[in-house]
Amino acid sequence: MPITANWSYPTAVKLGAGRITELAEHCKALGMKRPLLVTDRGLASLPITKNALDILEAGGLGRAIFAEVDPNPNERNLEDGVRAFKDGAHDGVVAFGGGSGLDLGKCVAFMAGQTRPVWDFEDVGDWWTRASVEGIAPIVAVPTTAGTGSEVGRASVITNSQTQTKKIIFHPKFLPGVTICDPELTVGMPKAITAGTGMDAFAHCLEAYSSPFFHPMSQGIALEGMRLVKTYLPRAYADGSDIEARTQMMAAAAMGAVAFQKGLGAIHSLSHPVGAVYHTHHGTTNAVVMPPVLRFNRPAIEDKIAAAAAYLGISGGFDGFYDFVLKLRTDLGIPDKLAALGVGTDRLDELAEAAVADPSTGGNPVELTVAAARQLLVEAI
Repeated sequence: MPITANWSYPTAVKLGAGRITELAEHCKALGMKRPLLVTDRGLASLPITKNALDILEAGGLGRAIFAEVDPNPNERNLEDGVRAFKDGAHDGVVAFGGGSGLDLGKCVAFMAGQTRPVWDFEDVGDWWTRASVEGIAPIVAVPTTAGTGSEVGRASVITNSQTQTKKIIFHPKFLPGVTICDPELTVGMPKAITAGTGMDAFAHCLEAYSSPFFHPMSQGIALEGMRLVKTYLPRAYADGSDIEARTQMMAAAAMGAVAFQKGLGAIHSLSHPVGAVYHTHHGTTNAVVMPPVLRFNRPAIEDKIAAAAAYLGISGGFDGFYDFVLKLRTDLGIPDKLAALGVGTDRLDELAEAAVADPSTGGNPVELTVAAARQLLVEAI
């Protein structure tokens, strides 16, 4: 059969230590005069955030900030952010932080131009075509972690607080006009966040690589992204001031998000509802459910994972790769069961049904049924 595929690759990335100093000039290049910096509560008072606001102010762009963002941002945070954007007569967004700040900031820029509810733009079919593009504000993304990859993505994950489900909101205009990846902003990350976000990047690459869809460019990016995480995440975890390791992890995070255009899978299908219900850290949750999902997918991916193991310098084929994942988690202080993250067995049926309904499920190399998802959750908990 002839091969046909639709491909898209992302935006301008300014990678390097100290490049946060370019923030104002990139905002101006996108036409911003009154940007709103959107971040989460934990970052709002930190020196790196104050410095970013100082740079904007020195560039004549003011120093407006919105930080009412939960770890798993929801529609209430979004409504408050859009209100702050409009009340301040802002014309652009600096999405600043980890996944929560980046996702919420991008969605504020998008929803500032919409009249329909955010759920009308869920990543289903061509729902994104419902959007009015005229009022979508420009975005500069500034990640302060190395995992989510949202800084080069065309979607945001927003939790529906009423149904306790995570929804992927998609539009091509979510893609930031410029992304500044300054590894110095990640130096102060706590070890647990370095570990969890780094494993998120690894999960993105692993699932993209394992997806059965045809996208050889993403396949190659995913493979090299895994190698970067294998090489540099332990270094970043051991020494948070290792700028080379921090830089390489920022690259790996962006690569993971580019790669998962090829698809995600059951790791994310399980992690999304668990995070929505129990408010667990997304990357850490991915790391915990990774081994059971690898076992579940083994019949379809054994040879593919063996090839990846060889590239990564891991002996023993699939089993060697699996053992590497277990050891990496242990070395990073990540628990081996979801119970350690506060996840119980009281809502297994609900979580299993939500996992199968999650958009990530379509990229899993083995069909994920409700019964299979429930069993995976039991094994992970």
